Amino acid sequence: MKKSSVLSWLIILLAISYFIIPLLSTFEFSLRMLRGQYSFEAYRVVFAQAEFQHAFIRSILLALATIVLSIVLVVPAAYLVRLRLPSWRSPVEFVTLLPLVIPAIIIVFGYIRMFNSSSWLPLTDSEWTTDLLLTFGYVVLALPYMYRSVDAGLRAIDVKTLTEAAQSLGASSFTILWQVILPNIRSGVLSGSFIAFAIVIGEFTFASLLNRPVFGTYLQLIGANRAYEPSALAIVAFIITWACMGLLQLVGRSRGARAAR
Repeated sequence: MKKSSVLSWLIILLAISYFIIPLLSTFEFSLRMLRGQYSFEAYRVVFAQAEFQHAFIRSILLALATIVLSIVLVVPAAYLVRLRLPSWRSPVEFVTLLPLVIPAIIIVFGYIRMFNSSSWLPLTDSEWTTDLLLTFGYVVLALPYMYRSVDAGLRAIDVKTLTEAAQSLGASSFTILWQVILPNIRSGVLSGSFIAFAIVIGEFTFASLLNRPVFGTYLQLIGANRAYEPSALAIVAFIITWACMGLLQLVGRSRGARAAR
């Protein structure tokens, strides 16, 4: 039993070292931009660049648009499947899993083929329509995670009873969905939103092939031309991703605490 315990701790320490040592090395390298001393000069240079500011703000706006559109699409669909169309559950789950199976490069090439400047709906003709197409692509990438988070939230409540109670009080379908169901699955929606945000911030394939200046493409561009700034940006991306995961854990704990009460 004692040998097993020692072996378990050894495996855990090796796993932690596998992730932590490269991260610490990257962080240490990002501090060496000024010769002979540690400083945050690389971070200052990156944050001061207008290209970074524009790319990062664009990524945040696209992430927020993706979250809103995902909620508008997924919550009514999951609610309808749960309440009135339970036989559709398996086909819907299969469809929502497709973005995990189909490579992103195939999806974006399909978008370019269907919505190029010579198609019946030329979404790549202008910047804002291309951003709209990019948002649709991000919604597709986030669909598996958003749907399962929302579906888990719906399974945790009595959807039928809440719906019947609201109907008995004269509530419309829209009121039931957005004022009764949505507040009760807030934790699930927030969980999916944090994952969607992390996906959009780090996504590269869609933005690169659609030629949009976002955080992912900026990270690749500066990585090909600079030494210390890419390491600083990698740390920034890591912090953003783990902040989203931390918020996800916090939401999950709060949901568990409410369920226990």
